[in-house]
Amino acid sequence: MYIQDQVSVDQLDTGHLGFFRAIGVDSIHLDLRGGVANAADTSLAQDLRAGKDCTDALSRAREKVESHGLRLNNIFMPAWEEITLAREDMDEKIGHWCRMVESVGRAGIPCVGWNFKPMGNFRTPSDTGRGGARYSTFDYAVFDQDRPEPHDPPVDEAQMWQRMERFLAAAVPAAEKAGVRLALHPDDPPIPEPLGGVAQICSTLEQFRRIFFEIAPSPSNCMLFCQGCMTELLGPEKVYAAIAEMASADKIAWVHFRNVRGQLPRFTEVFIDEGEVDMRRAMEVYRDNGFEGPYMVDHTPAIGEGFGALHGKAYAIGYIRALVEVVYG
Repeated sequence: MYIQDQVSVDQLDTGHLGFFRAIGVDSIHLDLRGGVANAADTSLAQDLRAGKDCTDALSRAREKVESHGLRLNNIFMPAWEEITLAREDMDEKIGHWCRMVESVGRAGIPCVGWNFKPMGNFRTPSDTGRGGARYSTFDYAVFDQDRPEPHDPPVDEAQMWQRMERFLAAAVPAAEKAGVRLALHPDDPPIPEPLGGVAQICSTLEQFRRIFFEIAPSPSNCMLFCQGCMTELLGPEKVYAAIAEMASADKIAWVHFRNVRGQLPRFTEVFIDEGEVDMRRAMEVYRDNGFEGPYMVDHTPAIGEGFGALHGKAYAIGYIRALVEVVYG
């Protein structure tokens, strides 16, 4: 069974890749949202946005990862604001996004993670947890008292669905041709309303069913199943049925295997062993419905003062590795 973790382009180095290899990670998720410079001193993210053929740069990234005994499973790139906000160059940018998928396929990378949320994620002040760790927190009542400046003009649900359908009509055939799976991450927090002036349409199971089974029912159109987000939405007892539904339909490309405490309207992202989901039971549901990984911690609380996020990741990955041995054998 496979375990995955994330690096950015500037972390494609011996230190980070060696660290992940040492603690039992199998595959790498390359996050390109930051647009940091590659070896040619140009921004890979900018080149992709410009519609350039980036096969060579992506191939070099794959080879770098493979040289450390790891697999480059995917890149992550959102649907850009020109697409989600329907700017004048929307169709041009959709074409560039499709060319990116083609480059990914030619480079031998099997997946592209993406999202459709131009206003990003929303959080409120952090709770303090075990050992003084700071827990990423969302409290709707606190958020509602101090909302961010909304997008102007506001974007309603019908408009967002039109844009989603227009995007998928091009992106899914491009992925099919390239032999690439697209993996959609949920809104975070998964609240189907305009938290920042733009409607969120990647929050509920009903919305995901529409995206995967109605608009573009293709093996190339699937989900980055964020177990944290789905638990925040559904609660710990109902998340197992959601796992079974999507896994049995082969709609999970990989899992953000993290735990939370609480449910909307308030939740905190806690250490993997102290949340309200029975993580062993969850992994058994994935297994029983045909999912074989990768499992990815996504993010976890950093451990205390003077320790970095990698310490928290090492703890979570060790926990996942032990679960894999117990559940899958």
